[in-house]
Amino acid sequence: PPGRKVLVVYAHQEPKSLNGSLKTVAVEELSKQGCSVTVSDLYAMQFEPRATRNDIVGCLHNSEEFNYGVESREAYKRGGLSNDLIEEQKKVQEADLLIFQFPLYWFSMPAIMKGWMDRVLVQGFAYDFPNCYDSGLLKNKLALFSFTTGGSEDMYAKGSISGDIRYLLWPMQHGIMHFCGVKVLAPHICFAPEYVSEEKRKEMLIAWAQRLKTLWKEEPINCSPEWYFK
Repeated sequence: PPGRKVLVVYAHQEPKSLNGSLKTVAVEELSKQGCSVTVSDLYAMQFEPRATRNDIVGCLHNSEEFNYGVESREAYKRGGLSNDLIEEQKKVQEADLLIFQFPLYWFSMPAIMKGWMDRVLVQGFAYDFPNCYDSGLLKNKLALFSFTTGGSEDMYAKGSISGDIRYLLWPMQHGIMHFCGVKVLAPHICFAPEYVSEEKRKEMLIAWAQRLKTLWKEEPINCSPEWYFK
């Protein structure tokens, strides 16, 4: 709907890739609906994935012993995080929906995207004890993980060699997004695009565009272990 804000966090090196096309489809489709869409293209930005002392501007809370969690929390409170983090947090703060677009690497997200999670979702900004899970600080936001796999769909079935694809979503959807209070829409998975015809890849893009048309009517998944492990 008009006025909704979307942040697409995108991790792929090649704009011509299927991931690049999926990102473009999301931007076009959602813009057409009147949403305002921002893209964080992590590789193009040369986003720093490492959580280091450089993320803290000025004096440390404890200069004797560096504790990233404590230092980033204290820096957030006093407005002393590095500019790249402040920028990303602003985008997250404004977004109604976060779309994460990436190729699955080793049952997880690429390092550059994991680094985005590690550095941007600071305590005090995204969660605060005991304000996590349903009372996480980013409640009222939605997230959607859209990704491609190397393996085919039947490799990611429950009884097969890789196990149910939902097992892999537990750390990403539950351990990160739900932990911060974000409600999660069903993932969008393009299985083994490298091993299918050009025709099939086109169909994948069309299916994504179709889904985006009615995305705002979707109900979030049931945020409990049952969804992942039943």
